[in-house]
Amino acid sequence: MSIARQKNEWGYEIPTELKVKRVHPDAVLPAYATDGSACFDLRVVGLTRPVKVFDSQPLALRTGLAFEVPNGHAMLVFSRSGHGFNYDTRLANCVGVIDSDYRGEVMVRLTCDSNRVDLLEIKPGDRIAQAMLVPIPRVQLVEVDGLAPTARGEGGFGSTGA
Repeated sequence: MSIARQKNEWGYEIPTELKVKRVHPDAVLPAYATDGSACFDLRVVGLTRPVKVFDSQPLALRTGLAFEVPNGHAMLVFSRSGHGFNYDTRLANCVGVIDSDYRGEVMVRLTCDSNRVDLLEIKPGDRIAQAMLVPIPRVQLVEVDGLAPTARGEGGFGSTGA
């Protein structure tokens, strides 16, 4: 079965559907919060009571969902901005990458970057992360003896200003 596709403004074909499988009976299908949302929300499943995110004990959470990411694409999982701004909490790996050949459950691990008193509390059904589908070009890696020069050259961290 082929994946429904449409052409974007540059003429590239993009998928218009992403297959989702519930692997937990209480899983909530992802949804975009608004018409302008870039990402769809992922919710926690399997909690029987609220839990807090501590800096010394990252919290692994289930989404109860598995995805069929189309070939040539990846699903990127990001922290929710409110978690970071309000509670210093983020994904433990900062950005999750779901490859097109992975078919297991998407898990989210949250960690707090401070010793706050008002820790983020996750309740059953809460939105815990957000995700988007992005095209990933396959490139041929070519070993060379030299690289084209640029004005920046090998200038690293801070070389273009503070």
